[in-house]
Amino acid sequence: MKYIDEFQDPELARRLLDEIRATVTRPWALMEVCGGQTHTIIRHGIDQLLPPEVELIHGPGCPVCVTPLEVIDKALEIASRPGVIFCSFGDMLRVPGTDRDLFQVRGQGGDVRVVYSPLDALRIAEQNPDREVVFFGIGFETTAPPNAMTVHQARKLGIRNFSLLVSHVRVPPAIEAIMRSPDCRVQGFLAAGHVCSVMGTAEYPELAARHRVPIVVTGFEPLDILEGVRRTVLQLERGEHTVDNAYPRAVLPGGNPAARAMLDDVFEVTDRAWRGIGVIPDSGWRLSERYREHDAEHRFSVEGIDTREPAECRSGEVLQGLLKPHECEAFGTTCTPRSPLGATMVSSEGACAAYYLYRRLDLGTPSPKSPAADSAALEGSSVV
Repeated sequence: MKYIDEFQDPELARRLLDEIRATVTRPWALMEVCGGQTHTIIRHGIDQLLPPEVELIHGPGCPVCVTPLEVIDKALEIASRPGVIFCSFGDMLRVPGTDRDLFQVRGQGGDVRVVYSPLDALRIAEQNPDREVVFFGIGFETTAPPNAMTVHQARKLGIRNFSLLVSHVRVPPAIEAIMRSPDCRVQGFLAAGHVCSVMGTAEYPELAARHRVPIVVTGFEPLDILEGVRRTVLQLERGEHTVDNAYPRAVLPGGNPAARAMLDDVFEVTDRAWRGIGVIPDSGWRLSERYREHDAEHRFSVEGIDTREPAECRSGEVLQGLLKPHECEAFGTTCTPRSPLGATMVSSEGACAAYYLYRRLDLGTPSPKSPAADSAALEGSSVV
């Protein structure tokens, strides 16, 4: 298949569903790691088309959702300072911090700008040498390489008024943490294909063997998801637990060597806090000592910020697959895309946002007065 619509072909989808139904003999719980996969599943009703024995659990693979509140509050503090131009992808502007969001900072006079590439932020820094320009660098193995390249370029060009507020996270340690949780029900993983397109698959065989869990690298179109489910269920029924690449059109075993080299040059692995989950050892990156002058946390000394998570927000349970979005009491009532309690409702990859956009009538939740406005609230350049 060469074109994207071929990966949404209804007849091929029916055949894959028939194969899954013919294979499954008992209940299995599978986790799709990426929020992009969650949106495809909910948008196309894949979870409802699967046989009842196959349950899909939504994973923590939304970069906006897992950015800890402390880092968001640091972003708000930096963006509020005079002389700062704070640049971010659009996804982050409506994510609530302890008492406000970046949109509100902009309304209060802060210079907060939406960019579509970290290089846009570097260009702004070059054009404004008398201002400090900060880019909000969040996301997984997919967005970390271009952000690393931008810092590398800033150093190479001698642009000293550019810095990065870093909150990059890594997927394999998160899978390890999920499997070690005493509440874990996951029996198989649909691994995020775009992460593997950068990092390859070398980190997964040990995980699969240690936890005796199949890991199938999966893409993002409906047929990709169904093929990932089919291969995972097949392994489970056979008692196997290997790494299988169901996304070969994008993923090579070694990933992208140039991107990995850039990561190794600019970043170093560190422990990271995940919102709603806590600190996971070796689950993130920070700028290495060589590039420390471009570290916004170091440059602006934003330590000791008092953060307060809203007590009624249960996004942490959603991110761990312990709660479906519509099972939260606040879903669709006190928490909506226009008035979110947590990032999972406002991020374009958030699980709560997916349920709200695509299944709100099925779930009996109030229909918004303006669906178009809600859709607009979830739009913006996406970080993955």
